[in-house]
Amino acid sequence: MSYGLQVEVWGDYALFTRPELKSERMSYEIITPSAARGLIESIYWHPGLRIIIDRIYLLKKFGEEQNENEEENPIKFINVRRNEVKSKVQAAKVKSMMLGGPAPMIVTSADIQQRASTLLCDVHYVIEAHFEMTEKAAPSDNEGKFKDMFRRRLESGQAYSQPYFGCREFPAHFRAWRGGRIPAVHYSKDLGIMLYDLDYSDPKNIQPMFFHAQLKNGVMQVSGEEVLR
Repeated sequence: MSYGLQVEVWGDYALFTRPELKSERMSYEIITPSAARGLIESIYWHPGLRIIIDRIYLLKKFGEEQNENEEENPIKFINVRRNEVKSKVQAAKVKSMMLGGPAPMIVTSADIQQRASTLLCDVHYVIEAHFEMTEKAAPSDNEGKFKDMFRRRLESGQAYSQPYFGCREFPAHFRAWRGGRIPAVHYSKDLGIMLYDLDYSDPKNIQPMFFHAQLKNGVMQVSGEEVLR
């Protein structure tokens, strides 16, 4: 059995980086299913649950009304330059620290570089998803219990970590959808091949998965679409 969720999310900026354009970051035109799943899991995660994204609704900027007879593209980009570090802490150095070695560190003043990014601005979505129980659920766990926990956390604005849109510096506001018809924008576009998720079945060979994303009257269907590997 599965239970459905509708989560409204919005924020000032977002960056869902295209994997083919990593040197100068370029965002997809809409939140990816993997980013949507990660956002929901930051609100509530449990090893006995599997979050599955069904569809994503594109809305106008939060606080603006949608005109029933108006067709408008709410997808807006902005170009910025950000200071980033060009190195990562290596896992081997962390392991060495755990065995008594020196703590790894990055000196930002010596390792800094400036990179251009193309961000989305004024993003507003409703994420429709459902969860299924997994074999890691405890005997005392049940679907109704998890549904109530999701509902309470959404109503109180609780999260295990701050939800964000692609990068941690772009926080996401969230709440349970108030119910009723979702006023998706009247806009359609073929979004091309988009990242669907990562396949972790083999930890030594993590594989990306893609799908053909299409926006139809402001709705991007995710579940049931063909997954490309």
